[in-house]
Amino acid sequence: MIKLKDLPKNPVETTIKMIGCRWKVLIIRELLDGTKRFNELKKSIKGITQKVLSAKLKELEEDELLEREVISINPPKVEYTLTEVGYSLRSVIEAMKDWGKDYKKYTKLTERFGKLI
Repeated sequence: MIKLKDLPKNPVETTIKMIGCRWKVLIIRELLDGTKRFNELKKSIKGITQKVLSAKLKELEEDELLEREVISINPPKVEYTLTEVGYSLRSVIEAMKDWGKDYKKYTKLTERFGKLI
């Protein structure tokens, strides 16, 4: 868990420190729909390696943005769920999604009609 003294004073920098990695944002996006297993996450996040996914899940767990539950069956099953703090990032992820859509529209228009602004 990151301690308050280790966080930047600027709130935008704090957010970037917590989820600034591309992979973390995509993991959170996938978990906003609910609990998922490792392989489900791996399949739904194009281009992520098993090693990177494992590392980023561990970091998100250490920062208390997600919880990891080991289900004692044979073979054991591990599930990942966002914490309340993790779910509070929904508006951030949705804002990023909206901005991305708008940027694509803008890019499409500028390609068609030239510079708009």
